[in-house]
Amino acid sequence: MLSRQAEVRLRRHLTVLYGASEASEVLIGLRDAVARALPAPLPARVRFTETDAFVIAYGDHVTEPGRVPLQTLGELHAELAPEVTGLHLLPHYPATSDGGFAVADHLAVDPPLGTWEDVERLADRFRLMLDAVLNHTSSAHPWFRGFLDGDPRYAGFYVTADPEVDAAQLARVTRPRTTPLLTRFTGKAGERWVWTTFSADQVDLDFRNPAVLLAATEVLLTYVARGATWIRLDAIAFLWKTLGTTCIHLPQTHEVVRLWRTLVDDVAPGTVLLTETNVPHEENISYLADGQEAHAVYQFALPPLTLAAFHRREATVLASWLRGLEPPPEGTTFFTFLASHDGIGLRPLEGIVAPDEVARLAETVADHGGLVSWRTTPEDGRAPYEINAVYYDALRPPGTEEDEDVDVARFLAAHAILLVVPGVPALYLHSLLGSRSWHEGAERSGHARDINRERLDLHRLTWELADTGGRRARVLEGLRALLAVRAAEAAFHPFAPMDVLDAPAGQLVVLRTPLDGEGPTGSVLCAQDVSGTGVTLRVDVPLPEGTRLRDLLDGGGRGVTVRGGGVDLSLEPYGVRWLRAD
Repeated sequence: MLSRQAEVRLRRHLTVLYGASEASEVLIGLRDAVARALPAPLPARVRFTETDAFVIAYGDHVTEPGRVPLQTLGELHAELAPEVTGLHLLPHYPATSDGGFAVADHLAVDPPLGTWEDVERLADRFRLMLDAVLNHTSSAHPWFRGFLDGDPRYAGFYVTADPEVDAAQLARVTRPRTTPLLTRFTGKAGERWVWTTFSADQVDLDFRNPAVLLAATEVLLTYVARGATWIRLDAIAFLWKTLGTTCIHLPQTHEVVRLWRTLVDDVAPGTVLLTETNVPHEENISYLADGQEAHAVYQFALPPLTLAAFHRREATVLASWLRGLEPPPEGTTFFTFLASHDGIGLRPLEGIVAPDEVARLAETVADHGGLVSWRTTPEDGRAPYEINAVYYDALRPPGTEEDEDVDVARFLAAHAILLVVPGVPALYLHSLLGSRSWHEGAERSGHARDINRERLDLHRLTWELADTGGRRARVLEGLRALLAVRAAEAAFHPFAPMDVLDAPAGQLVVLRTPLDGEGPTGSVLCAQDVSGTGVTLRVDVPLPEGTRLRDLLDGGGRGVTVRGGGVDLSLEPYGVRWLRAD
């Protein structure tokens, strides 16, 4: 049941979207959707803590004979990395393409993966994030088949346009792909040119129709009822379409997110809405608005900036960007990551790194086996959109001999940066396991993103992890050590402030301070070498003279003392030091 205060706010949202005359009727529909999906409000949850750390994985990322993959996935993470408290389960619904993001039934679990009961068991073990893929459906979705067949229940469910009459207006639409914006479909109701932002198999829903909002809202609430405490709003920036506009970040899109925020805050307090908007930083953080929209946004600039720092062997641009990063509105945070099921997005570098430097970064990774995906631009036709490679390989300098000791150290240093910047961190499963790029998969499918989406056999994986001197075991052990230390320190709470300290170009040094700390106690000084050469450096720190800092990553065996307003630190090549003020 909705509270009176929530109903007042929901009516305001609906009036903005559909006008006052329709708001009352749509509000009744929202009440019914809540009653069906969540007949009783859920208990409040703590939204963010320093112990939060997610792994990003497909339901069938690891398989074993005779068992459904969702069961294997849950036990694997609990055994291999108990420090991971959250699981972003990538689309586990029946789907027809795009790695599960062309959803053919939003309310079902793909039978080969398992059942809703298996999903709910994952929710008992982890803070579970599920994908709400609501910008579009598969062309095989029952809603779309009904739309093509003239079923009145689905009239107006999808966005259509005339490619000739509307050509000038369609040319203004912001595109994340080079594929055609419109795709022709024929059904019992005749020929339709349907909006397909991402591919011909992903047909865009029309949220100008209130019935679409109600159907999508019931999907979202069903995920919450099934145990999701985080909801990832996939491709949300493109949700609302109006001819004659860019059709990205429209005010109505923001209003829909605000509506869903009002709804989940009321019926499932503590639930996190995460917006997925792979765009320049200022556009991305617009979804945090004044703290009344999304609870979290991806930190999309971090992966390419960190990658560039290691390739340039200097952290100047990364440090400058972090230093200028405004804290998000109160109660909101960033979802930080280096790698995911998608590629390393390059649009977030706009306004931070010159276009020729962005192109050079893409070329550098491509020079040693990575792939580059492109997007259409009105200015010059196309531009690099994302780099496709596992992050382990993307970090390796081209033209160098493989040296596993160096490669593992570099990889762990990059992830140390991920784990010290403010936000809730997430590690892609292939990062946690130190995987290499899957060139065979990308070549076989013709899809660049598949280079990063290899499925693993549990028995082979177990055998590889048993080799304690091997790449997988060393990466997993190193990441677990970092995660364990992070979870124990209040200075790593998502809301805890960060100071970026002056340091030589080849190193990044930051200070995290507990929210409720008194004096220097509990502050953590974090230093990472990105140059690969190692260094002894002097760092001025805003801590009282004589403060003793204890090294957290070597069992407290080393430490430094603040003398003359600073400390002297030694770092091995790609070395990492986290020191706590006691």
